[in-house]
Amino acid sequence: MYVLFEGIDTCGKSTQIRLIAAEHPEAIITREPGGTRFGEKAREILLEAKLQSKRAELLLFLADRAEHYEEIVRPNRDKLLISDRGFLSGIGYALANGGVSLEELIALNHFALQGDWPDHIIFFETDEATLRRRLGEKSADGIEERGIDYLLTVQEKMKEALPKLAIPTLILDARESVETIHQKIVTYLGI
Repeated sequence: MYVLFEGIDTCGKSTQIRLIAAEHPEAIITREPGGTRFGEKAREILLEAKLQSKRAELLLFLADRAEHYEEIVRPNRDKLLISDRGFLSGIGYALANGGVSLEELIALNHFALQGDWPDHIIFFETDEATLRRRLGEKSADGIEERGIDYLLTVQEKMKEALPKLAIPTLILDARESVETIHQKIVTYLGI
């Protein structure tokens, strides 16, 4: 079962993934960007280099996604495979940056993933106050430096894309307790 944990920065994805990994040591845990050697280099560029071209940023995400699919997803499709972010985030960031349509992004991601969509998406939705508080507790990377309004726009763009994807999705309120969220995920996935 291939599951994407999606949402903007500081929404709680990584915390929930750590809880599942502790309960299911057999699970394959990965992330985008960064789940492969190429992905680590791409992540460094994306978070630190502050690319001027948003098209270059999109293409780097797509290149990482294609490599990640080939190296991590396809060989582990029969296992519990959880990715900290994936193509939905890519779509949200690209739409927030402008210059490309949702239909084009779906087609590009379909190409990068060889048409192999995840089985489920776990989507963490947060609000401005929670985002502001959590971002204040850490140092900002290059994408977080774009600001709270930008991140909330990315979140809205991800939510707008979900119905067009027709992938079973659990939408969670990231303001709820860690334990409540965890129980909802475990129940939803049946793990």
